[in-house]
Amino acid sequence: MAEFELIAMIRERCAAQREVLLGIGDDCALLSLPPGQQLAVSCDTLNADVHFDAAHAAADIGYKAAAVNLSDLAAMGAEPAWCTLSLSMPSADRAWLSGLLDGFLELCAAHRVALVGGDTTRGPLSLCVTAMGWLPHGRALRRDAARVGDDLWVTGSLGDASAALALGEAAGRYLRGRLLRPTPRVDAGRALLRLAHAAIDLSDGLHGDLGHVLRASSAGADLQLGALPASQALIEAFPEREARWNHQLCGGDDYELAFTADPSQRRAVEEALQAVGVLATRIGSLRAEPGLRLMLPEGGSWEPAAGAWQHFGEAT
Repeated sequence: MAEFELIAMIRERCAAQREVLLGIGDDCALLSLPPGQQLAVSCDTLNADVHFDAAHAAADIGYKAAAVNLSDLAAMGAEPAWCTLSLSMPSADRAWLSGLLDGFLELCAAHRVALVGGDTTRGPLSLCVTAMGWLPHGRALRRDAARVGDDLWVTGSLGDASAALALGEAAGRYLRGRLLRPTPRVDAGRALLRLAHAAIDLSDGLHGDLGHVLRASSAGADLQLGALPASQALIEAFPEREARWNHQLCGGDDYELAFTADPSQRRAVEEALQAVGVLATRIGSLRAEPGLRLMLPEGGSWEPAAGAWQHFGEAT
């Protein structure tokens, strides 16, 4: 397949969507933002053998490429609307590209996201996605808006994807599904828009990602290790709590949301997330003293064996 055949194949797979005045086929897409809304934009690159195994099914690679970008929009409380896809491939493999689009467009369709442009080129296998959405002016869930005294919450369960990566072929179906096809918490982010103060999606591990919120908000936190939500599959795979905590705190690829909210909103938070079918767990609270303390159930503190993933340095 030549480059323009690739583009035509992608364009044929894309359905017309809302507020898209001009989509794939010109130098730029033309998009219309609804009145009273501001634009939220996120960009992520996924490289073969860094972010995913090139041997994985193409549909799973495509699905995850969409999911990690929608997760960023979810963390801001934005409603997803559009995306672009820049694709680098060693060769023009029609069957592989078709599978990639199956997974990518499946998740896009579930959230009414239109693919409106991008690029194709020959090179090492890599996908770069820019996701765009909207939310009311001034209502974004920013990292710098957490307040001393806030409750600290997380959605879903933590550590499943990290466990799957560590176990490899020995990982069960549930854990592998959490690694290959994470669930972006878009509905949860929207539900929290008027309840939470700050939020972040958990891509590099709770320990490191929460640190971004605390530094941006000039706050610290006490995190209760015994409250960390764990799936039954994770408990069975790692019955020793310290091993499990390391995955939950530092493993990454959860794509759950960590967020803060005033204690007066506890019931409202629980009800709002129950309404969209998402588990919410309160795992700690924010304090004025900087830093993150990991508190043991029996008292005292604990430190993980490793820190958050960094692309250009040691884990911290």
